[in-house]
Amino acid sequence: MVVCGDDGLAHRLAAELRGVYREQVTLVVPPSGHRVRQPVVGRARAASAALLDMVNAAVNRSGNGDQGGTDRELEATEPTEDVLADAGVERATALALVYDDDETNIRAALTARRLNPRLRLVLRLYNRRLGQHIEELLDQSAALATGGGPGSGSGSTTVLSDADTAAPALAATALVGTSKIVETDGILLRAVERNPPRPGEVADPGLCTLALLSATSNDPAGADGSEDSGEHGPQLLPDAAAVEAATGRGTVALEQVSYSGPPLPAGRAGVPAFGELFSRRLRWSLAGLAACVVALAVALMVVTGDHPLHATYVTLLDLFSINEPAHNDDIGRQILQLLSGFVGLLLLPVLLAAVLEALGTFRTASSLRKPPRGLGGHVVLLGLGKIGTRVLTRLREMDIPVVCVEADPEARGMATARRLRVPVVLGDVTQEGVLEAAKIHRAHSLLALTSVDTTNLEAVLYARSVRSRVRVVLRLYDDDFATAAYRTLRAAHPSALTRSRSVTHLAAPSFAGAMMGRQILGAIPVERRVLLFAAVVVAGHPQLEGKTVGEAFRAGAWRVLALEVSDGERGEGAVQQGVRGSRLVWELPSTYVLRGSDRVVLAATRRGLAELLGRQARRGADV
Repeated sequence: MVVCGDDGLAHRLAAELRGVYREQVTLVVPPSGHRVRQPVVGRARAASAALLDMVNAAVNRSGNGDQGGTDRELEATEPTEDVLADAGVERATALALVYDDDETNIRAALTARRLNPRLRLVLRLYNRRLGQHIEELLDQSAALATGGGPGSGSGSTTVLSDADTAAPALAATALVGTSKIVETDGILLRAVERNPPRPGEVADPGLCTLALLSATSNDPAGADGSEDSGEHGPQLLPDAAAVEAATGRGTVALEQVSYSGPPLPAGRAGVPAFGELFSRRLRWSLAGLAACVVALAVALMVVTGDHPLHATYVTLLDLFSINEPAHNDDIGRQILQLLSGFVGLLLLPVLLAAVLEALGTFRTASSLRKPPRGLGGHVVLLGLGKIGTRVLTRLREMDIPVVCVEADPEARGMATARRLRVPVVLGDVTQEGVLEAAKIHRAHSLLALTSVDTTNLEAVLYARSVRSRVRVVLRLYDDDFATAAYRTLRAAHPSALTRSRSVTHLAAPSFAGAMMGRQILGAIPVERRVLLFAAVVVAGHPQLEGKTVGEAFRAGAWRVLALEVSDGERGEGAVQQGVRGSRLVWELPSTYVLRGSDRVVLAATRRGLAELLGRQARRGADV
């Protein structure tokens, strides 16, 4: 495996491949003076350092650092053809290009595909539309070079975005206080921790029971964790007998994420609401003039005895000064005509102001909105960069009210905020009054997703001083700093929910799974361990093919959750087995026989997924 990158994701990915899948990894990073700000310390950096020590030891023993199967680290400014050749791309199984720049990844992918058409490529691209085209182009190139079809399995290309991978977890953390989230088939699923059932009470398993919690668990994965858990850790993917026998232990159940709070009234694009079209003062002025017209019409009806409609018509004529002067009428009629003319004079500037305000509102319909009066229970999102933009989109897809705070008017996510008509406060979040403008004192949660750790921490501390019980989620690069900040905030505010999240920690398992040739849908942490959700084609897996759903289940390793149903023979076969529903069928009967053409969604531990890849037999003692 070859991993090329310039930030923390490359180091985390290399540690994931080496520590979980026991793969031989070559890590290509820029020299120290040319690297992007290195956020990885603590466990990930220690893993990379240990990997490098193993390299040096192997080099000293063999005397040749270029021998195959040796873990090593190369330094190169850019992944040129010579650098890729030196990294052994021609002999590699998979190559991950996780540079922060899309163009660098694309250029290196084109070069690598030419050097090794059978190479499995994993690219990190933020531009999703461009990523789809690049994926098709590289797959077609590999098929032509190898003579195989697009689905032959060799030379595959997977385009992922760390922002897209981490956004559901961050959005769910702000919504329900947990990052235990996975997205599949257009819906968000979360892992819910349920308390131990009372005597005689039956626990709700949801869609399925994912894990049995530790009996003494009191740390809900606040900071980034690892796979190590010890003897008394959680029991992942238990069977029915283990769930029934467990007493005094909480469970983790899978269920769909829903939001029942008040949505933010967004309105239709380009059609402002009446309250936005005219200011409050102008609306009161128009209401007062309308009341005056009604009063004058009633007075005229009383004085002259006219029909109400005729009296209103005459009043309007007097109001606009287009009626005949009342020279020969009685004194009451003359006084009413003078009053109507006076009201008409007052009406002209009010009508002019209404026209100007309406024109100004329509001209600025595409501009940023301000937080509406009385807004409460919303999410305050700090930072509209790559991560913030994806999280904003996820939140609005679930109709969750959001107010954004951004210091840069030209930030990447400003266009998205305008399109979604989300209120935005322009200003530095560290300055006084900015968070107050975002209604932080009435907010449900705060998502601090800027690219500066100290800015996120300062914003959280200030928000806690305004509202001590506000739910906060910090994006922190530094593992040690994240752990220290989490523990301190939890100690200072024990009744408030605090979470610290690292985007690279959330995204690394998905990239590693893609390098191993599996489509990873997401990862859910359970205490100090991780469950992966993957979409797998049954063909080629003897543990799944030809077996029933019940027989394919292996406690502690993997569980088949859903079957993808489509038109054709596979869908008809699924219906004959009693499986009906939409594209993904979640309630599979245990007697359904999995066929090679089926595509299933399964939950697995990281080592269980590695075993499904067929590498356990060769490295049984290592895994």
